[in-house]
Amino acid sequence: MFQTPIYRSKTSGLFGMLEVTYHTIVRNARSGHRNAVIGMVLNLIQGLTMIVAFFLFFQILGLRSSPIRGDMMLYIMSGIFVYLTHIKAVGAVMGAGGPTSPMMLHRPMNTIIAILAAAFASLYTQIFTLVVILSVYHIAFTPITIHDPVAAMGFFLMAWFSGCAVGMIFLALKPWFPRFTAIAKTIYTRVNMIASGKMFVVNSLPASMMAMFDWNPLFHNIDQMRGAVFLHYNPQFTSVEYPIYLSLVLIMIGLMGEFFGRQHVSISWSAGR
Repeated sequence: MFQTPIYRSKTSGLFGMLEVTYHTIVRNARSGHRNAVIGMVLNLIQGLTMIVAFFLFFQILGLRSSPIRGDMMLYIMSGIFVYLTHIKAVGAVMGAGGPTSPMMLHRPMNTIIAILAAAFASLYTQIFTLVVILSVYHIAFTPITIHDPVAAMGFFLMAWFSGCAVGMIFLALKPWFPRFTAIAKTIYTRVNMIASGKMFVVNSLPASMMAMFDWNPLFHNIDQMRGAVFLHYNPQFTSVEYPIYLSLVLIMIGLMGEFFGRQHVSISWSAGR
């Protein structure tokens, strides 16, 4: 893996970069636990815990049926999966190896590969969790029907992409304000427990409350996801384009910030963490 490469063309250079990225994705996917299988199971348990917790919460509130005509558990999972995918992507990209990381001492490695590997390892883990939980629920409990599975998968990926975009902003700020960035990321995660909209139906919100959540790309993703999952729900107040455009802007700002930080890299950054 870590050999000094001699690329004779741009195509061979691209394939060389993809090979290093693949190995780094595998390394990141295994970094959660010494045993890769146990690491995947732990992520699976986290998703199940949130689903069960929200199900019990709705039971305590007396909401024994879905606010949207359809399966109650599917309503809960449509919010939980999108939320977890977004938040995990934020944390993975923010925690990607920076210019002072020991991995950067190996010539084939660079920060772009580290960012891509962290992002795709997070996506792989979440897709595994999604497939396993939905399959078990479909086989063991009740068959589920997704109105537009292609669109639903698209919004799932959009939640991941927007999480990567937010993570890029935190990654660019981390070398300069490490403690502030860690606190800001924690606040962002906690705020999205409510602001993501996974606990309520957007179409039923009054206009005064819409203004409190409309800034959040995850709010739009979850509502649009439910429109794709449920036949009898049509999102009226959220946008498909807003998370895409906002994510592209955040990605560009984050890349520029990461490039600027790389030009002013100092070994004291890693020593001060």
